[in-house]
Amino acid sequence: MAVAPRIPVLMYHRVGETHNSWESRYCITPDQFKLHMRHLADQGMKACSLSDFFAWLSNEKELAEGSFLLTFDDGFLGVYEHAVPVLRDLQWPATIFLVSQLIGKRDEWCRNENPSGATYPLLEKEHIDQMRKLGFTFHSHTRLHHDLTTLSDRELADELTGSRQDLEQVLNEQVTCLAYPYGRYDERVLNASRAAGYHAAFSTQPGFNRRGVDAYRIRRLDVFGTDTPSMLARKIFFGSNDGSWRQSLRYYSKRLLGKVGV
Repeated sequence: MAVAPRIPVLMYHRVGETHNSWESRYCITPDQFKLHMRHLADQGMKACSLSDFFAWLSNEKELAEGSFLLTFDDGFLGVYEHAVPVLRDLQWPATIFLVSQLIGKRDEWCRNENPSGATYPLLEKEHIDQMRKLGFTFHSHTRLHHDLTTLSDRELADELTGSRQDLEQVLNEQVTCLAYPYGRYDERVLNASRAAGYHAAFSTQPGFNRRGVDAYRIRRLDVFGTDTPSMLARKIFFGSNDGSWRQSLRYYSKRLLGKVGV
């Protein structure tokens, strides 16, 4: 078995229909999501579990080359409706980061961000329970999806510790991982996350994860609804959020110039 020297982490959000260009960035249609997953499978890639990812990070386990970690931020109902059937057929796990006080409600933080003002339903507890039986894991995306860098120390502790406690009551198991809302964090937020009892946190900084990566700065590749399967493959290959051909040309041009000493 060829072992993986690095593991990419993919970040999706909503799976469903889109109604404007803003939504097309943060939402992927069901058909396009299926194409993404089938393309990765055809390329010999395979989603690993969160526990295997951390075992790999800590040198306790080897993973095959082509392994990746699949994550969904926010916990949209569309993940249950559209992504689960695809992943179940592939027998692939995924991790969903939940906004703990909005379970069964809607993505209220998007009301002022989406140009249409539309909001979309989030997972109910019954959906979470069914997904857990299929091997999906759930962790924290804070209580209300605030930008953590803007909060007071008291508010920050409430968002972090409160979310972990909320979810542990819902899941009846320990919650140890966090995804920073909007990917925004600083040293104060990182230290508060550690103090709140999280063992790891996921950012939105692109790149590859190698052994030795800071557990509170785990990198993820942002997958857009406008990404074709080929663009997704290029994102994974280059460890970049830019899946365009321009990125490929820049990369190979730089390598060529390096070989000729320019």
